[in-house]
Amino acid sequence: MTTNSAPLNVLFLCTHNSARSILAEALLNDMGHGRFKAYSAGSSPRENQRPNPLGLEVLQRAGIPIDGLRSKSWDEFAGPDAPQMDLVITVCDNAKGEMCPIWPGHPATAHWGYADPSEGDAPPEAKLEAFRQTMHQMRRRLELLASLPANKLHHAVLQSTARELSAH
Repeated sequence: MTTNSAPLNVLFLCTHNSARSILAEALLNDMGHGRFKAYSAGSSPRENQRPNPLGLEVLQRAGIPIDGLRSKSWDEFAGPDAPQMDLVITVCDNAKGEMCPIWPGHPATAHWGYADPSEGDAPPEAKLEAFRQTMHQMRRRLELLASLPANKLHHAVLQSTARELSAH
């Protein structure tokens, strides 16, 4: 984080950018109190990919704004006109193993793996509960990130700070 209190730009990555990365983006933007600006993207979103409706429902039920959430490719964040990221976090194991673009500014990186709540053939009620559980797991970790003092978010220590939070 810079001394002029500019928000820390955080990009959450998943393969399709429809569930976990969308949840993380919405949660951090809601709880970041202006200290963070969260984004999300996917390594290979499907054509016409949209955020999972169950994820959006869970966010709405929790009082988290969903305006502007959309599925998008990580290519949007690799170009010269993209906002420069301070931290890039993969939230699914598939995205962790993929070859990421070279991010402008060489942001810190971390992997915070979560099971895919949209996976499988469970009935809608069970999937909704899986989304709710995933959102609560993310919220706990993001609360830790959001409550860190500025010196733990400084570029020089952000890499180790973000990776330490993966154990929570």
